[in-house]
Formats: sequence, structure tokens, C-alpha cells
Amino acid sequence: MSQSDRFRFEYNPGVLQYGAGCVDSLSAELERLGSERALVVSGSTVGTTPAVIDPVTDGLGPKLAGVFAETTPEKRLQTAYDGLEAMEETDADVLVSLGGGSSLDVAKVISVLAADDRDPQAVGAEFGETGTISVPSGSVPPIVVVPTTLAGADLSTVAGVTASPESGLVERPVSGGISDPRLMPRATFYDPVLFATTPKQILAASAMNGFDKGIETIYARNATPITDATAVRGLKLLEGGLRQLSEQSVSEEALEPVAQGLLLVQYGISRPGETTLSIIHAFGHALTRSSAVQQGAMHGIIAPHVLSYLFENVAGRRELLAEALCSDVSASAEYIVASVERVRDALSLPSRLRDVDGPDPAAFPDVAESVLADPFMANAPSGLDPTSEEIADVLRDAY
Repeated sequence: MSQSDRFRFEYNPGVLQYGAGCVDSLSAELERLGSERALVVSGSTVGTTPAVIDPVTDGLGPKLAGVFAETTPEKRLQTAYDGLEAMEETDADVLVSLGGGSSLDVAKVISVLAADDRDPQAVGAEFGETGTISVPSGSVPPIVVVPTTLAGADLSTVAGVTASPESGLVERPVSGGISDPRLMPRATFYDPVLFATTPKQILAASAMNGFDKGIETIYARNATPITDATAVRGLKLLEGGLRQLSEQSVSEEALEPVAQGLLLVQYGISRPGETTLSIIHAFGHALTRSSAVQQGAMHGIIAPHVLSYLFENVAGRRELLAEALCSDVSASAEYIVASVERVRDALSLPSRLRDVDGPDPAAFPDVAESVLADPFMANAPSGLDPTSEEIADVLRDAY
């Protein structure tokens, strides 16, 4: 928290459902939302894998309008327009995102486009000029989420989106995003059975992203006692659950503490006009902007080095992190960093930048400038005022 005991916490995450087989109540939840026809939005693998898609379509029952299984990690604006066409063809009034964060981001963009009667060229021109798409006034089609990865993108009011000149919508490659409180999912279903259908290596990489959300929430400038509580408890579950998962086969039972921890660390991190994401995520954005490395894997490399840098300069609410990760409020900064490394290593993620397809040292000054320019740096811990050279030194240490 800040030096003052005062805080304001505005948060409306929608309905949260948890439990094995909970997607069987999708139809009932849509009934409560007043929605009648659902378009499932997913990637091609998820949308064609019976163990994943069948429980969802069965849970929707007569409310299933169709499946749009064309999302990609690039989260392209053109893909959202294709999804909008599918939504119109099926007369859908609600979007059900199934899979990882990319599918949810595309679903959010579809929702915005469905409420916007502007010509696609006008939308593309705005996106090319500003890096965002304005959300029209009034209501947008609701979104329901069924996550199958552990990145922790589910309880969020933002979405990433990209566009390339090949789409005919922009003149140059653009990477940006949209943000609006109305994009918060109206319901989220955490079903360990569906998490267990995801390959272990994908779960591992995504898990580091979700794990770091809990870490950053604790030292964020806008932390509150509410987010302290959920982040500490969530990190305890994730720290133990992820290390145990490394020694077990992926199963519903093994994923229960992990799924519960993921739900908790997300609670309150994405609020109207603010987020608790901070310096680690700024590094992740800058390092993956021109790299195919999954952001969670990059977080595994960079997070320990960022934390070491942070603790060298500010307190970073070390006692709370120690409580969450070490069950000992007196644990040293070095022990906290080692705890994060143990989770990373248990997930069999890379530990050095030189071992992945990322930037080489010659590019570190430019990467450092991108880190400093990232909007999440505005939420860096109080008292931390990094320079470009300091950021580049962190990158060199991670190399």
C-alpha cells in the first residue's frame, strides 16, 4: 500500500464459478445473464479437440449458436472481424471465450466491433494512428470465459490486438490494445478438468505469467488490503501447486490448488482506470514484442533479475512476498528470489536470455527504452526510478 492508510477499491469481476465439471452450468448462467445464443471463440486446436470443446458445447446445450475456432496468438484485428461475421451469421448475443488469453482478447475486440457501426477502414485508421480502438457508448455483447491456460488474463478489462498491412486495415504493423470496464467478463468458469486437457509445457509457460501477476500485485503502487489478501493466498497455492505439478502428471487433482491460486491472484488486478501489473510485465512486453517466445517463459527468465534489482533499490513490500512465497516474513531478499527461481525451474522453463530466441545484447539499450516507455512502468513500486542503463544491466544479468 501507499504511505497513507486510505484506499479506494472499485471492482466488478462478474460471476466466478469453480469446480470440476462446472461448465455444465453454462446454459443456466447465460439464462441469468439474459443471453440466448452463444458463439464459442477459440483457437483451432481447442475448437477441434473433443475433450475441450465437447463439455463446453454440452454445457451450452440449446444456447449454442456456433463455434468460431480461428483465433491465433497474434490477436489480429482481421480475426476479430472474421469473428464478428460469424457472430452475425449465427445471430449470437453472447461470446464464450474458450482457451487462453489470445482467444479472450479476440472475443473482447469482437464485442467492441459488434457495438460499433463504423466502417472497418475507419476503425483501422484509428487503430493505426492511436494504437487503440474506442469503445462506443452503450452496451457491448457480454463475454463469458472458460480458461484452459494459467496466464491469468480472465478477470481483466483490457485486451491486446495487432494488425498488419496485409489486412488492408492499416498501413504499417500496429500492436496495441483496448480498455473499458464493460469488457470485464460477465462470468468466468474455472474447471480443473478442462485445465488438465492442456499440454504440460503450455500450462508451464502460461503459469509463470499468472504467478508473476500475484508477485506484482503485492508491490504495486495501488495495492490494497484486499489485493494483498488475495495475492498472498493465491501465491501460496501457486507456489506449492506448481512445484508439485512438476513431479506429477497433469490431472484434475494436481491442478486444483493451481486453478484456485490463479483465480485469487487475478482478483482486483484489473480495475477501472488502473492495474496492479508493473515492471516484470513491462519487461515481458518489451522482450516479446519482436520475439516468438511465449511471455510466460520470458517472465521466468527475467522475473528473478527484476526482483533482485527491485530489492537493491526499494523495500518492495518484501515481508509480504516472504510470507507468500517462503512462509517466513523474515526471509531475505535472496531467499525470495530463489523461491521464484525454484518455481521457474520446477516448470522446466529456460533461465537465460541467451537460451531463447530473444534479443541479443546489442539490442538491450533499445529494449530498455521500450521497457521504460511501457504503460505498466507507471505502477512500479514507490521510490523506484529506473534509468535506461539500469534496465539494460538487468537484461545483461539475465543474458
